[in-house]
Amino acid sequence: MQVQIAKTEEDILKCWEVIYQLRPHLVKDKFVATVLEMIGEGYILAFIEADGKAVSAIGYRYQQYLYNGKHFYIDDLTTLAEARGYGYAGALLDHVAEEARKNNYATVTLDSGHQRFTAHRLYLNKGFDIVAHHFVKKV
Repeated sequence: MQVQIAKTEEDILKCWEVIYQLRPHLVKDKFVATVLEMIGEGYILAFIEADGKAVSAIGYRYQQYLYNGKHFYIDDLTTLAEARGYGYAGALLDHVAEEARKNNYATVTLDSGHQRFTAHRLYLNKGFDIVAHHFVKKV
């Protein structure tokens, strides 16, 4: 199971199907340009392939806050429905944690929808703790 970093437009497009499953509001024609812009802002898109197809992907970025210092924040983590149960998402979480260790970051953080019980089980099994509620105000 090899984790790859999407660096080319081809790699990014390869991740479309798996990301779209998590983010169905996205528009395919704008996906590559949006991800390239995000990469310019520090976003990293990593993925695992099976049979030449991206089956799982994780998007994360460096952040620093006063309350927890330098860390990676996971924006996106998703696996194709037919590829679940093979450990792909866990391997991607392990990859981000290892990158954080290499950079001497103290934590890896993420937000997850309250209804995503299967994802929560994975996060808890990987050593994450539930420490906050996330609030949003649309303006």
